[in-house]
Amino acid sequence: MDARGRRPRTSWVQGTNDSSVVSKVSAAAQGYFQDSFLQHFVCKTSRRTPLINRGYYVRWRAVDHCLKTFLHISETFPRRQILSLGAGFDSLYFRLHADGVLDGAVVFEVDFPDVAKRKAALIKGSPTLTEVCGPRLPPVTGPVCVSAGQYQLLGVDLRHKSQVEEALCAAGMDWSAPTLILSEVVLTYMETHWSDDIISWTAKLFPQSLFVLYEQICPNDPFGCIMQNHFLKINSRLHAITKYPDRAAQKRRFLDQGWEECVCLDMNQFYLGLISEEERGRVASLHPQEWHLKCSHYFVLTASRGSLMTQALLQHPPGSAAPPAGPSSRSLAVLRAQPIPLSVEGLAMAACLLGPKRLLLTGGSSRVGRRVAPRLLLKGCEGWSCVSLEASGELDVRLHHTVTALPGGDIVAFGGRSSPLNPVSGPLRLTTEKPVEADGSDRVRLRVEKMACTGEPPAARWRHAAAVVSHSGKNFLFVFGGKNKSGAVLSDAHFLCPSQQHWTEFAVGGTVPAPRHSHTASSYRGGAVVFGGLGEGGAPLGDVVLLKPDASGFAWVTLEVQPSPVSRYGHSAHVIGDNLVVVGGVWLDSGGVPDVVVINLSTRCSVEFGLDRDAVPWPLMLHSFCSEITDPEDPELLLLGGGGNCFSFGTHFNGRPVSVDLTPALHQQ
Repeated sequence: MDARGRRPRTSWVQGTNDSSVVSKVSAAAQGYFQDSFLQHFVCKTSRRTPLINRGYYVRWRAVDHCLKTFLHISETFPRRQILSLGAGFDSLYFRLHADGVLDGAVVFEVDFPDVAKRKAALIKGSPTLTEVCGPRLPPVTGPVCVSAGQYQLLGVDLRHKSQVEEALCAAGMDWSAPTLILSEVVLTYMETHWSDDIISWTAKLFPQSLFVLYEQICPNDPFGCIMQNHFLKINSRLHAITKYPDRAAQKRRFLDQGWEECVCLDMNQFYLGLISEEERGRVASLHPQEWHLKCSHYFVLTASRGSLMTQALLQHPPGSAAPPAGPSSRSLAVLRAQPIPLSVEGLAMAACLLGPKRLLLTGGSSRVGRRVAPRLLLKGCEGWSCVSLEASGELDVRLHHTVTALPGGDIVAFGGRSSPLNPVSGPLRLTTEKPVEADGSDRVRLRVEKMACTGEPPAARWRHAAAVVSHSGKNFLFVFGGKNKSGAVLSDAHFLCPSQQHWTEFAVGGTVPAPRHSHTASSYRGGAVVFGGLGEGGAPLGDVVLLKPDASGFAWVTLEVQPSPVSRYGHSAHVIGDNLVVVGGVWLDSGGVPDVVVINLSTRCSVEFGLDRDAVPWPLMLHSFCSEITDPEDPELLLLGGGGNCFSFGTHFNGRPVSVDLTPALHQQ
């Protein structure tokens, strides 16, 4: 404590170590990776969310990939070294020793004296760990907390270079031997003049070396803002992310500080490019979860000194030598957006237009839980209002479902899930029992009826898409894709005739689109247009595919759009005339977030538009949201709900609906 009774900032930074090791233990316990030593460094375990487990898995995998590559490249040398800066309670030495890959290698760990002493006490108190180090650990003096031949644990503040250098010399560091320097979310907690100095210092001291850095990027988009605010709240500000906000800046940083070559990948690039499809499938089967946002805000970097270490640099995945391409055709027009003074929160809701300026909102989850009452949004003379509905019949808890209005007044809710492993089966017919008045004065009830359908029903699913199509004078609910209970990604198409309550089979010709979920389907000329989604391999899709009615049924036709829309998922989409308006979503480009792309289905041209971000509540996260064109005669787009689980930084909810004027986008087409 200081004179005012406040904890020094370094103690808060040290606390991030305790949280990190608990998360690593959780990921290992759930089978994401094998490490039986981590458990000896925690007093109490805690099961983290699937997203946190997967985040720590990809971090572990990236570091392990770099370590194993370095050890392989240097295996013919009689001496090689690993220097872990700010190692915390990492089990690196113990697991590499157990893997039998440390022949001729010495592991040096440096951290704050208090952290190193705590780690030394845990090692000495664990028979398993002391057996790896040797039954008789020699007494230590000065900054050396553990000295065990191939393992040296030092307690020194990294900012004091001369003390670090002196301690490493005393512990037996060979400056000329091939050395890997590792920093996992450590240097960013220092002011940049300190961290830059360490990067420069290591380049000068180690002529044959590989620097491996894992840190955060992209501070200014919605996820980045939430991430930064989280670290500010725990008094552990991220410094480097401000001066070096992207991969290109980080690469220049290392080259400017004396490193000869450098490769920097965000974690989407690493995961999709350097991890096998089989391994990605194994991890996804443990806990399917959207996580590309987290991965686009972290990177792994390798920088080399000396010709030998060039071979240990990360390899660019095929097609990713350059940063991911952003929108190739962006309009100078910015779409006017303004918040609506209503409190409408929710993730994974479904919206349905009942009539001009009348919207039905169902399902989803909010701060108070998953059992959210259905609501009507109405626009009258004084603006928008929100009315809660009384439901007669069980609507159930539903997330990632669809609610579709068909001509003639039918409203059909289909699919969704109540929990990650509990999909909801069977369609529901929804009916409002009283006319909806603009001021909401009449109490409106929502009648909910289970539909007893004949025919072959589709498997229960969520994250699918649905739209109205027509054939032979009849309207059908078209359902495509999604995920089922086993986690499989689907590509099947189904057609429900609501008036007959019958699942109808049609011949569907053409090439079936790839399996996907979190995509969109929008009604278009009696058929539908499917866009985007997340594919089986975990990569976003950007194809535009029409389902066109023909004499025998329907046929799939793929449109070649120029410029190609950036692949994305978790977006919303609407057809206005011949224009497909796509809003938001998640993509892999760590340089920004999706706003609006307008695809002309006749000319097959696309244009990206930005939103006026200065006018809307920030951060505005456009995924797990829904939207509706509120009046076919007035191109107003209403964005409702949205947000999401932001890794270990908490869950964000967009607080207010946002109205977007689409006029410039439609007129430009």
